[in-house]
Formats: sequence, structure tokens, C-alpha cells
Amino acid sequence: MAGNSQRRGRSAGAGKKTATGGTGGKNRRSLAGRGATPKAEDRPYHPAHKRAKQVQVRREGRARVQRRNEETPELLLGRNPVVEALRARIPATALYVVTGDTSRGGTDERIAEAVQLSADRGLPLLEVGKAEFDRMSDGALHQGIGLMVPPYEYAHPEDLLDIARDSQRPPLIVALDGITDPRNLGAVVRSAAAFGSHGVVVPQRRAVGMTASAWRTSAGAAARIRVARAVNLARAVQGYQEAGLQTVGLAADGDMSLHDYDGLADPIALVVGAEGAGLSRLVRERCDVVLSIPISKDTESLNVSVAAGIALYAAASARR
Repeated sequence: MAGNSQRRGRSAGAGKKTATGGTGGKNRRSLAGRGATPKAEDRPYHPAHKRAKQVQVRREGRARVQRRNEETPELLLGRNPVVEALRARIPATALYVVTGDTSRGGTDERIAEAVQLSADRGLPLLEVGKAEFDRMSDGALHQGIGLMVPPYEYAHPEDLLDIARDSQRPPLIVALDGITDPRNLGAVVRSAAAFGSHGVVVPQRRAVGMTASAWRTSAGAAARIRVARAVNLARAVQGYQEAGLQTVGLAADGDMSLHDYDGLADPIALVVGAEGAGLSRLVRERCDVVLSIPISKDTESLNVSVAAGIALYAAASARR
């Protein structure tokens, strides 16, 4: 009979729906979820997080080493590099020669010339034993001679505007984005001096500075043109914009060809990126125009110093 079930545990009215207390939104909050799953690198206990942390530590370590190296004197090694540096009158503090090599100056003209050039400049000549010089050069090939080069004294990016103003010529400044090869930096500095640039700007991080190798590659041009260092290159480029300069970037996928651009005679800041990586996103966004250099289809790209030299020559020709 209905309502008279004999099942154990059954009570009268058990199937009827009655009013219950509210959940206060508890169920609704539990159904909302916890949002998007964090990336593996952002989870403290995930192996990817530990790997990312290790990569960051290594990068910071390399940056500290680079800053420390740039703040201390550098030893330029090798007979040809030392002679070329002395000929170019690169700033130096002392010439090191392995004991006995000065007596063989007649058989090696490069050592004899290096000793004479350093004497003409009044540089100290220091003789050291081979074992000691091996330690000083960290085992690198030195050929018995080395030139101690002091840290480079950088200008401020705004100083280049003052130099341009004093020259009474339209400003022509070169900004290098992420150049890591000192030979490329030295070659750009050499081209900048040859084509009337008022200075070169390099970023403080993730880029090479004016090392002894850069000095040597510049063939003495670094003594005639100032190199500035910017804490934030994108901000420095923006500062040139605000000072009235047209910021002109160079990239393989530029907006127009270098030959079609008619503003090279105006005040400009030429922005050149690293070979392969090109201009970084923030720096490119600060460029008023991005130009490309037409090359044959069989050639993938130009060396950064070659590209900068071509653009600087075009600017110098337009200003004549």
C-alpha cells in the first residue's frame, strides 16, 4: 500500500521535498574554478621553473663578468695587434715583453717597432718571464708581447647632440642595437668617423663595449669620434626623436629602400641591429622609418658593419 513501505530505514514522508538552508554562494564559487593554469616556468615546484631559474642565474653571472671586465684594464696580445694598436695611438698604460724577446728585436721587426713606438710615447716597458706572462694572459697565444689598455671612458648619449651642435652640421648619430662582436663595433666606429658621424651609441647590456679588439679594428678612429653608452637604448633613441632627429632603422624587411629615402641630409639617428637578430622590438618601435638595402636574392644578409657603412656613405653623399 502507498505510504506503507516495509523497506528497512524507510520513514513516512522521506520522499517529500522540503525547504533547506541556502549555501551562501559556496557552490557557485566552487564551480567558478581557479582560472588559467600557470605556465610551467611559473610553478615553483616544477622542473621547468628550476631550469629557468638556472638560466637566469647564468645570464646574470655573465653580465657581472662582462661589467667587471669592462671596468678593468685589458691586455691586448699578439705582435701584429700590438703594433697596429700602437700605430693607431690607442690609449695604453704599459707594454709587456717576455724576457729575452727584446734582445731578438733584430730578427722580429714587429717587436722592435712596438718597443720603439711605446718608447716614443713614454709608455713603461715591462719585461716578464714566460711563465708569469702565460698566467697574465690566461694561457692565450701572446707571442711574447702584450699591451695594457685602460677601460674606455664612454660619453653620455646627450653629449653627442652637443658635439653635433658645436660642429654646425646636421646631426648624424649611429645607434647600435645588440652588437656583440667587438670587430663589428670597431668597423662601424671606423666608418662613422670616415663619413662624418658625430658619434656612436651602444647599449649597456647584451652588447659589446669598446674593448681592445674594438679599438684595434677601428684603426685609431675611436680616438677621433666619441662612443656613448646608453642604459636603455630605446629610451636614448626616443630622446633623439624629441631633440628633432629623424630615427632611421636598417632592416632586411624595411618599409622602403635606402635609395628611395630622401631624408638622409636631415638630422638623423641611424639605428642598426645585430646581424641575424636585427632590431629589437622596442627599438624598432622608436624608429620613424625602417629602410632596407637592396641586395641580390642569392645573398641572405649583409654584415652589420658593411650595412652601416653603406648607409653612412649614402648619408654623407646626400649632405654634400
